[in-house]
Amino acid sequence: MRCRMRSYSQEKSSGEEPLYKRLADAWRNTPTKWYPLPVAAGALLLIILQYRRSSATQDVVLDEHGNEVVRLHGPWHVHVLGALPLRNLSRLWGYLNSLELPVWFRPYGFRLYAWIFGCNLDEIDPPDLTHYRSLGEFFYRKLKDGARPIADAVLVSPADGRVLHLGVIKDGKIEQVKGSTYSLDALLGVARPGSPAPSSIGFPDRKMEEVDHKQFAEINGIDFTSVRTKPGNDTFFIVIYLAPGDYHRFHSPTSWVVERRRHFVGDLFSVSPWMAKRLPNLFVLNERVALLGRWRYGFFSMVPVGATNVGSIKINFDQALRTNVGSRREHPVGTYTEAVYSGASAILNGQPLNKGDEMGGFCLGSTIVLVFEAPYSFKFDVAAGEKVKVGQRLGDLASDQSTA
Repeated sequence: MRCRMRSYSQEKSSGEEPLYKRLADAWRNTPTKWYPLPVAAGALLLIILQYRRSSATQDVVLDEHGNEVVRLHGPWHVHVLGALPLRNLSRLWGYLNSLELPVWFRPYGFRLYAWIFGCNLDEIDPPDLTHYRSLGEFFYRKLKDGARPIADAVLVSPADGRVLHLGVIKDGKIEQVKGSTYSLDALLGVARPGSPAPSSIGFPDRKMEEVDHKQFAEINGIDFTSVRTKPGNDTFFIVIYLAPGDYHRFHSPTSWVVERRRHFVGDLFSVSPWMAKRLPNLFVLNERVALLGRWRYGFFSMVPVGATNVGSIKINFDQALRTNVGSRREHPVGTYTEAVYSGASAILNGQPLNKGDEMGGFCLGSTIVLVFEAPYSFKFDVAAGEKVKVGQRLGDLASDQSTA
C-alpha cells in the first residue's frame, strides 16, 4: 500500500484568477512523491476502517435470551479479512465462474484443477470434460449412479468433506472449537411476536400423493404433526466442511420432513478449519439457510452455511430462495426471512425427504451443520478431522440398529 503526500506550492497566483483555477493550478504544478508504507501499516488502516464500520452497524446476534451483541474480534488477520468487501468479491467470483470457456481449453483446465484440489474425475457424470461450459458447472458436477452408496444407519453424511466438530449441545451452546461456543438460537433463529408472516413456497408438481405421504410417515416413524421435544433425548450436532475439491452437492442425511427455512443474510468469511479456530461465532456471522423440520426422534435441522466465493446456496425444492444478493445493512445478524413448505404436503405439513435424496448444493466449498434430537443411546461413528462422503454412516442408536 502506498500513500501520496503533497507539499503545496508557495507561489501566489494573480488575485484576478478565480479560486477554482488557482486550486487546479496548485494541484497540477505541485510535485508529488510516493512513499512506500509497510504491509502492517496498510493492515492497520484496514482494521481501523473495519472497526468504524462495525461500530456504526452494531451487528446483533441473538443468544438463547435473544439479546446478545457480537462484534468481530480475533487476530489482526481476521480484521483485515473483515474489512474486505467479501460479498462483492464473492459475486464477482460467481460471475467469473459462469463465463463460458473455450471447448479446447476445458479438458486441460479442469484436469489441472482436479490435480491441484484432488478431484476424482473417474466418478463424475458426464465424464466428458468438454461438457462443462464453465468452472461453475464443473464445481456443481454430478456423480455417477452408485458412486455414493447409502449406509444402513439412521444418520448418514449429507456431503463430501471433513468433520470439523461434533458432540452434544449443552445449555443451548454449540462448541465451535475447544473453548469457543456459539448460541444454538443464534444459529437457527428465534420466532418473535410481531415478526412478518413467513411466505409459502408453491409446489405445483407434487411427486408424492396423499397415500404415499401417509406411508412415508409410517415407514419412517415420523409424527404427522410438529414435535420439538421428546423425553429421553439429547440434542446433538455435527459440522462438515467442504473443501474446493469436494463434490459440492448435498443430500438428505436421514428420512425427515422439512417444514420451513430461515435465510440469514450475513458475512461470507472463509469457513476453513483455520478460520474456525480464530473467528468466534463464525457460523452465526456468515450467511446461511436453516432448514428446520422433524424426524422420527423429534426435531431435526440442516444448515448450509455460505463462505467466501460461494456464489449461492441452492435448495432444489425452493426456487424462491436467493442467496448472496442482500445487504448486511438491510438484514442485521440475527434477523432472517422465513418461508414454509406446507404446500408440499397437507398431511405432513412440509417437504418429505428420503435418506440420500439430493437436496441442493453450493457453488463452491462451504460447511453444513446438522442439529438434531436423538435418544441418549445415539452414538457418532466418526471423529473430528475424519474425511466423510455422501451416504457414509455418521451415527446410529446402540439399541436400534435395524431402524435405518
